[in-house]
Amino acid sequence: MTAIAPSPLSRHVDSYYAASANALRDFPALEGEVDADVCVIGGGYTGLSSALHLAERGYKVVLLEAERVGWGASGRNGGHVGTGQRLDQHSLEAKVGREKARMMWDLSLEAVQTVKDLIEKHQIQCDLKPGILHTAHKASLRDEYLQEAEFLQKNYDYDAIRFVDKDEVRQLVGSDNYHCGTLDSFSCHLHPLNFALGLGRACADAGVRIFENSRVVNYSDGSNPIVTTARGRVKAKFVVLGCNGYLGKLEPRMAGKIMPINNFVLATEPLSDELCRELIRDDTAVADSLFVINYWKLSGDNRLLFGGGENYTSRFPRDMKSFVRKYMLRVYPQLQNTRIDYAWGGTLAITLNRMPHFGRLSDNVFYAQGYSGHGVPTATMAGKLLAEAVAGTAERFDVMADYPTHTFPGGTLLRWPGLVAGMLYYSLRDKL
Repeated sequence: MTAIAPSPLSRHVDSYYAASANALRDFPALEGEVDADVCVIGGGYTGLSSALHLAERGYKVVLLEAERVGWGASGRNGGHVGTGQRLDQHSLEAKVGREKARMMWDLSLEAVQTVKDLIEKHQIQCDLKPGILHTAHKASLRDEYLQEAEFLQKNYDYDAIRFVDKDEVRQLVGSDNYHCGTLDSFSCHLHPLNFALGLGRACADAGVRIFENSRVVNYSDGSNPIVTTARGRVKAKFVVLGCNGYLGKLEPRMAGKIMPINNFVLATEPLSDELCRELIRDDTAVADSLFVINYWKLSGDNRLLFGGGENYTSRFPRDMKSFVRKYMLRVYPQLQNTRIDYAWGGTLAITLNRMPHFGRLSDNVFYAQGYSGHGVPTATMAGKLLAEAVAGTAERFDVMADYPTHTFPGGTLLRWPGLVAGMLYYSLRDKL
């Protein structure tokens, strides 16, 4: 496990989410040596959910976060909480059979319900709202969208989804870009940073010892792992790795399975109620079918939060407002004169097959990563399954862990140029 230089004291990035964040006390940096049953590395959804579910099972848990709770993608994403996996059920059935595909579907429904239950149980104020609309940018996708809705209704008894034709899509979303869609009323959307901060508060209330600004520089596995930071270390019986796109060089055995990419979001000035209803009539979240997708929703104070564009380098665009604004105006040219108040980026991790990567590195080191843009529900559910696996009941964890995740060609050294070439190809297809 390669050493990583510690970072200075950090704050959350300048974003609408940070500006509208609920208060949460600062947690100290780790100093000296502490003992734990489980050391969780990462203060995003994976780590927070793991720590909370483990603490509720009676484990003594220490959580180490390199920056701040919710600092990474968990506090910067689009806030969509959708059903299903990143592969559709037809594809999953073809790859793993109907029985396992059904298990994965059921886990995805439980993931959404788990988010809702955590919000209710811990009274997390995070602008939770129902519904996600998926829109088709090409007329040729009509049959695919119709068949998907009918397939889920008939074969998975899922009545919360329905097909939406072109006329209704135009009523639901004030844009002429889309030809049809599916509306999922069980899915939902939320303020992602406030959800993460609420999980952090719930962890602290449950007895989890949280240390911020405590980047892990290395760890040893074996029967009694030792996790080391710049100023301290944790002696534990189990380790849970919840680093995702911020794994870096900490664990080379996992790094080649994921590719960190950057995605970007803007927030407009507050809009009138009338304009909000024109843009998204029923206040659902929306995502389109482009390979580099656009996704958007309304905030609790009537701003349009619009995600569009991505890059694959270590740097964000210099002018993120302009970078994302051009994607927004392709969907909503009527917002030409609307002020952009915030724009920010975040790093997520994708896998080659876009399915999440669950597994264990030894009998007492577990991980989950690579949510590929589906992280709010999947990472939250991952924490629940990781807690089950640590506790010795790994059947449901293994449903996900048994799905094969291939290493990027060339590993961490060559994955970047290969991915960029592929992304450029699909971006060109989007434009055409």
